[in-house]
Amino acid sequence: MSFVIAIDGPAAAGKGTLAQALSSHFGFAYLDTGLLYRAVGAAVLAGAEPITAARSLDPSDLNPDTLRTQAVADAASRVAAIADVRTALVEFQRSFAGRDGGAVLDGRDIGTVICPDADVKLFVTASAQTRADRRFAELTAKGVQTDPAAILAEVRARDDRDQNRAEAPLIAAADAILIDTTDMTAAQALAQAITIVTAKRA
Repeated sequence: MSFVIAIDGPAAAGKGTLAQALSSHFGFAYLDTGLLYRAVGAAVLAGAEPITAARSLDPSDLNPDTLRTQAVADAASRVAAIADVRTALVEFQRSFAGRDGGAVLDGRDIGTVICPDADVKLFVTASAQTRADRRFAELTAKGVQTDPAAILAEVRARDDRDQNRAEAPLIAAADAILIDTTDMTAAQALAQAITIVTAKRA
């Protein structure tokens, strides 16, 4: 039996961490849909044409270790605004969501476009400053030299692109439950989400 948890929200709000923890807690399969767009973005940076890259995407292309750079993230945000790229990736995501045993998907349009009938919809957010601070700490921990002001500008620019694109803009589904992680730890966000999902499953 399928049970779908859709998690949406802006970059660095903590939705990926939450999605992975939820999938582990409930024994559900997990798909970081942002990796699909990052993989296409990386292919474009390597010289591929966006739509061709999306249509030929292979699961072996979804390597988080090589797709977590800022350049790839920016490229992903740009290709995600292309309608034909999104169309090419929709069926991949819906097929994953329909598997038996339950699935957790996180992204920008899971509850609104990919899985509008998801059993649980969460919209995970945080202030732009908090998200920029998290991204700066993450990059610094990896030894990447960067500037906090530049990271904040990139976060705001990406929010603007994601929220104002014509195709599947980043918005909370009408029936999504908001989790604001600005002043939350990952454990607190997980506890809240587990309570929501458990109540729905009951």
